[in-house]
This record gives sequence, structure tokens and C-alpha cells, in this order.
Amino acid sequence: MTETASRRFFDVPPVWLVAALLFAWMQVRHFPMGLSFGPVWADLLGGLLVGGGVLLMSLAVMEMRRHQTSFHPHHDSARLVQSGIFSRSRNPIYLGDMMVLTGLILYWDAVLSLPLVPLFLWFLERRFVIPEENRLRRTFRMDYARYCEKVRRWV
Repeated sequence: MTETASRRFFDVPPVWLVAALLFAWMQVRHFPMGLSFGPVWADLLGGLLVGGGVLLMSLAVMEMRRHQTSFHPHHDSARLVQSGIFSRSRNPIYLGDMMVLTGLILYWDAVLSLPLVPLFLWFLERRFVIPEENRLRRTFRMDYARYCEKVRRWV
């Protein structure tokens, strides 16, 4: 495997999500600072966000497989998927990543890690979403433009 291929293999959102989660987990284990979101509601909301995020990602991957196109962020898409969960969000997998991160931060009471959420969103947009959108725009032209008019980037 070449260095570029190796870098692209590891430069995928799940790897960055795991890195953010490790940071949050280390923060709460080593620097809790006595902060907490409160008893039950954070656990419940955190669990709902994690479960919802995993469900969202699963629905998106199944829809992309059904249309026989790649869900790898560095590969070109064979088809523009506009059905299923993609009729509600142009980026359901990344949205699911955000939900999982937020949910586990809440569940772990990692209060000081909350700034990771907007930072992770910014990183996902710059590193993955915008380049993907540019590739889709070049490949599918007017179909993609119409899709963008109908469906928001996130929700």
C-alpha cells in the first residue's frame, strides 16, 4: 500500500470520530473537574443520541448499498442517492457521527469536551463534506443542484 493510499485509508470519519471520543473519554477520566450534566436526563439523552446516530448511519449505508454506490468519502459516487434517509439530509452519516459524539459526551459527563462537538462539525465539513459536494457537483451537475435545493446539508 502506497503512502497516499495508506493515508486515505486512515483518513476517514470513523477514525476521526474515535479520536474525538478518546479525547472526551480521557478528559472525563483524568480531568473531570467535578463537573456533571446531572443525573438521569444526560444518560437518557446521550443514549437516545447514540442509538439515533447509529440508526441514521445504518440507514444511509443500506440506502447507498441498495443503489450500488460507494460510501467511502474519498471515492467517487456511481449514483446520486436521493431516496430514503437522503431525502431528509444530504449527509446522514456525518450527522450520525455528530449524534454519537454528542451522545457519548453527555453519557460520560465529559462537560469540558462539549467544545469538541462544533469543532468536529467544522472539521467534517472542511475535510469531507465540501470536497464530496464538489465531486458530486462536477459529476451530477444539474441533478445535484436540484437535490441541494430540495434537501438541506444537515437537517
